[in-house]
Amino acid sequence: MKHSFLICSTRRCLGKILALFLLGLCLPSTGGAELVDKVLAIVNDEVITLSEVEEEAGRIYQAMVKESSGQASLANALTEAREAALNGLIDRRLINRRAKLTNTTVTDEELAAAYDNTRSRSGLDPVEFKKKLERSGMTEETYKKQLRDQVLQSKLVSLDVRSKIVVTDEMIRDYYKEHYTAKTEKGSFYLLQMGFQWNPEVNEPGKEREDKTETRKRAERALELVNKGQDFKDIAKKFSDLPSASDGGDLGILSLDDMASVMRTAIAPLKPGEVSKIIETSDGYQFFKLLSTKDEAASTSSAYDKLKEEMREKLYEEKMKVAYSEWVKKLKESAYIQKL
Repeated sequence: MKHSFLICSTRRCLGKILALFLLGLCLPSTGGAELVDKVLAIVNDEVITLSEVEEEAGRIYQAMVKESSGQASLANALTEAREAALNGLIDRRLINRRAKLTNTTVTDEELAAAYDNTRSRSGLDPVEFKKKLERSGMTEETYKKQLRDQVLQSKLVSLDVRSKIVVTDEMIRDYYKEHYTAKTEKGSFYLLQMGFQWNPEVNEPGKEREDKTETRKRAERALELVNKGQDFKDIAKKFSDLPSASDGGDLGILSLDDMASVMRTAIAPLKPGEVSKIIETSDGYQFFKLLSTKDEAASTSSAYDKLKEEMREKLYEEKMKVAYSEWVKKLKESAYIQKL
């Protein structure tokens, strides 16, 4: 019932608005020809005029002129830009109406703080920032008007949308499992690696054998520590010479086809949780551990802790995007909007 009254009331206002414009067209001119601004849309009891849309789309027009490669594409781009500007003005009218209903305002102090913050982030002093605005076809007054609307919208979104969004630890866990936890398939191997390299620049046979012997001993010592129950990743970080050491030797998931033959021979017979024998490569020694489901969960726990806040922000942004769209949709459904 309330919605019907709103529409009927608005339509009466619409009739008055159109009557005034028609009257203006019929009145005799007191001087030269006068240009009557065209009404492009009506939102509740307010009008949006052509001059407003042109002013809103001015900066977009300038950018498109530079990027356009032909008259046809430019014409299409300008039409799209004008439509986007009109839709933006409609949204702004709705937001301003919502602000009045909730007694939400932007003080001069809040506007000044937002302006100074934007200018500071640009790295420009007040004079340079003002010149930049002028080059983009915008006066400082117009920019502050738009900025006030942005601050007002942000306050309304905080009131109506942000305060109702909740991201729980369970949601984060589910997100982590979907986007970060590797799932092995048949014929795939989730591996940890440790490698020890000798000096490839040693050319003297005696020293080369000695270097290889010492490298083998280091590999055997590391393997012994792992077999005694010490954490593979901790040992890899301390002793492995390979780039994977920084990740605790985590190679991720590989198939047998991805492996060199000597590595394939060592990996193929392993069961989850087992560690391979030491194999010799062209420049060193390596051994591997095949992760079990339990090991995989343990190996990803530290990664979860590191990514938790990042995932919380991503989830919040996703939910915020959906909630904001729904919020704008409801504002439009409860209003009278007519494009002319």
